[in-house]
Amino acid sequence: MFSLKGSGERDRHRIAMGGTQSPPYYTPLSKPTPNATTATSYLKKPKLYSLAIITILCSLSYLFGVWQHGGATTSSPTSNLGATIPCFSTSQNNTITNTNTQPHSSSSNVPQLDFASHHSANAGGATTLSPAVKSYPPCDIKYSEYTPCEDQERSLKFDRDRLIYRERHCPEKNELLKCRVPAPYGYKNPFQWPLSRDLAWYANVPHKELTVEKAVQNWIRFEGDRFRFPGGGTMFPNGADAYIDDIGKLINLKDGSIRTAIDTGCGVASWGAYLLSRNILAMSFAPRDTHEAQVQFALERGVPALIGVIASKRLPYPSRAFDMAHCSRCLIPWDNMVISLLCGSYGAYLIEVDRVLRPGGYWILSGPPIHWKKHWKGWERTMEDLNAEQMQIENVTRSLCWKKLIEKDDISIWQKPANHLKCKKFRTVVRNPPFCPAQNPDQAWYTNLETCLTPLPEVSNKEEVAGGQLEKWPERLTAIPPRISTGTVNGVTAESFQQDMQLWKKRVSYYKKVNNQLGQAGRYRNILDMNAFLGGFAANLIDDPLWVMNVVPVEAKFNTLGVIYERGLIGTYQSWCEAMSTYPRTYDLIHADSVFTLYKDRNGQDSKTEGSLIIRDDVDILVKVKRIADALNWESQIVDHEDGPLEREKLLFAVKLYWTAPASSADDQQSKAT
Repeated sequence: MFSLKGSGERDRHRIAMGGTQSPPYYTPLSKPTPNATTATSYLKKPKLYSLAIITILCSLSYLFGVWQHGGATTSSPTSNLGATIPCFSTSQNNTITNTNTQPHSSSSNVPQLDFASHHSANAGGATTLSPAVKSYPPCDIKYSEYTPCEDQERSLKFDRDRLIYRERHCPEKNELLKCRVPAPYGYKNPFQWPLSRDLAWYANVPHKELTVEKAVQNWIRFEGDRFRFPGGGTMFPNGADAYIDDIGKLINLKDGSIRTAIDTGCGVASWGAYLLSRNILAMSFAPRDTHEAQVQFALERGVPALIGVIASKRLPYPSRAFDMAHCSRCLIPWDNMVISLLCGSYGAYLIEVDRVLRPGGYWILSGPPIHWKKHWKGWERTMEDLNAEQMQIENVTRSLCWKKLIEKDDISIWQKPANHLKCKKFRTVVRNPPFCPAQNPDQAWYTNLETCLTPLPEVSNKEEVAGGQLEKWPERLTAIPPRISTGTVNGVTAESFQQDMQLWKKRVSYYKKVNNQLGQAGRYRNILDMNAFLGGFAANLIDDPLWVMNVVPVEAKFNTLGVIYERGLIGTYQSWCEAMSTYPRTYDLIHADSVFTLYKDRNGQDSKTEGSLIIRDDVDILVKVKRIADALNWESQIVDHEDGPLEREKLLFAVKLYWTAPASSADDQQSKAT
């Protein structure tokens, strides 16, 4: 996997440690008198004795050093669990080779830095290490698409009211799988972007249901050994690209003011897929429901998506995150979401959309009940019913102080106000929904939905944008985010933000030297950053044809996800004590900076078959993590920090080896699909 070359730097380091230094010089306390022969005769004999003793001592020291290093160099390779884990210096042209290529042997010319006395990985080594990690057997093929916190069987135990059973419900500790989730037999590496926007291998997602159910709507077609995505949708049968063009005639999608978007009930995420080519990142989400594998198809296409639903909990995003929200026939039960105050809810769906929309952001609705006068017969509903539903939506948006910009053909667009000055005056007339009392609007991990309006930050005049004006894309990526410039993120200043940018510029450059595939355009389409902080890792990959899902752990010291969105990047909250709301084999590469230090001995997410992993952490922790990686049949290697071998923080580079369920499982998959 790795072709790690040695460097003169390491050789100089070993010399500096004393292994081959010259013996110290003997210096007399006083000079002898040259003319005094008796003095010379007196000193000559003791001097010879001293030199002999020093020579003997140095020789013994040298032999002891040779014996000690000789024992270390005869240890097994790092892939052996019983071996000591060496770190290899990577200061000169070290690369990861293709996974189909055998690693080059470099034992003859690459000296190894050995941590034998402190970091032994065998059972008889340092007492600080846990016992040998057992191997993990493959799971049954029925788990090939297992999503632990959205398990369909477990969901049936929960209340169906307000779609609560479609929310996250994670397994108890005794229910956790302790096996490796297999890829389906015949699994292939996905098509590279942008080809993957239109194509996916059937073997990777063996589900044909949507090709029949949504055939008229042009969502997806089955063609031999692959699926084709024509870009259609329920409300855009002519394709998402043409539909986005229609939106672009109503609001400006080209000037960089709209960079982040959220798509509710995304289907196979064609809307988000075609926005990517316009430099707009859309977070698509949909529940795992009767539309089997819709989010899985989106991810297989290389489009940002998560399993999710607006039910009783907030979406896992900060307030003021998205420039645009979209709902195209997303089947929101408006009659349940717009209820009298006696029932304790008032436009709960739109109240949550309002929370995650930035000031001045847009909400786009197409499908029922919009343009009902034309479509009511095809929707098999009465004109009175559809008219009443639209009036409900109009009333709720008005109560949220949104302005309806336009309704043209099948598209309606509303805009959230830039601040709440007028809205507060409006509350003296229309009291519902009330403003929420003091709260943390960015808290969104298992946080109950509010039936009150999230207040925007205070402003001094009606023209001021609440929370601060964002720069247009791409300037907003490197501009100081308003949350930092206004001092609302504890522990982060403009200066530390700039320092973080430079730090990650250096780190990503180093990553690309070690893993040369990271620098190859198209090799990776999507990356998961498990502890993103300010999004510096993602920001330094912005010129590559990929996107990064930036995760801010809920246990992190600082809540910085709002900063990430202000930079024009996307992400989510997540506790790594639980599984992520995604399918197996989602990401091409996973990056984890100090995640194991944060969680202590927790395992990370599953990447694609032949996906890659970069973990940055303390060397003691990485030794333990490598043992687990080996047990999972990952090919891995610990390498030095970019600042050299003397840093305790090291890097673990790994590749998940290709393996699938056995051929016998293919028949079962085929019978299920048909």
